[in-house]
Amino acid sequence: MADEIIGMDDMMAIYEVTDRYGVDRESISVPLERSGPGQAERLAGGLLEITAPADVATRDWLPTLDALLRGLGLEPVDDEDAWE
Repeated sequence: MADEIIGMDDMMAIYEVTDRYGVDRESISVPLERSGPGQAERLAGGLLEITAPADVATRDWLPTLDALLRGLGLEPVDDEDAWE
């Protein structure tokens, strides 16, 4: 079972995925507490909230996060530095 809160390694893993989509890191909110199966959703003002799963290691969950971002209509960008 994964830890109850996320750490820096978890955040960096999440950023590996969101960076591929050109998402500005300042527009991402990641609650420290893990919850359920994990989720990604758009909040008011364009903020992207990503919740890490409670029972799966973040690295193992990254393919699911990728699918969730695609489901939100995001598409990978060619420029890996597009978020900067």
